[in-house]
Amino acid sequence: MSEKQEKGARKVVLGIVVANAANKTIRVRMDRRFMHPVYKKVVTRKKVFTAHDEENKCKAGDKVQITQCRPLSRNKRWRLTQIVEKAV
Repeated sequence: MSEKQEKGARKVVLGIVVANAANKTIRVRMDRRFMHPVYKKVVTRKKVFTAHDEENKCKAGDKVQITQCRPLSRNKRWRLTQIVEKAV
């Protein structure tokens, strides 16, 4: 048991900021596209994550990268890693 245990790989998600009304919090929408197994059509599913933005840098429409982290509040389990593209 002298070896160090490695932490599990944390999930990283790219998404678009849909709301930044709360202080130090953003809501990020992730779109997932896949082929339906029976009907063979492309289906889009959306999921919204609540993420921590320490410096309130993000605005609605920004493309961002978020990383999974420890629970920061009741619903926040993600942290802003970087802003990939600013909104116009």
